[in-house]
Amino acid sequence: MPTRCQLALAPEQQADLRRLRDHAARPYLRERAAVLLAVAQGASIRRAAQHAGLKGHAADTVCAWVARYRAEGVGGLRIRKGRGRKPAAFPGVSP
Repeated sequence: MPTRCQLALAPEQQADLRRLRDHAARPYLRERAAVLLAVAQGASIRRAAQHAGLKGHAADTVCAWVARYRAEGVGGLRIRKGRGRKPAAFPGVSP
């Protein structure tokens, strides 16, 4: 039974991730696909987190990507709506 951070891919899943890695419009999707492919090819989570992407990431971050990919497929790699910094003040609202 695979651990939380291991990933076994079917050939069509590998092809989908390669296509995403090579042709996605968003750089973060290309990076996440590259890291997941490295994990699936047997790289350790720490090694994949530090060397497979455009920049280094925490191993916990990569484990979260693996879990989301398992649960939702390629759609789980996208940044979700509502993430990020919220505005300090809303336009049109006076204090």
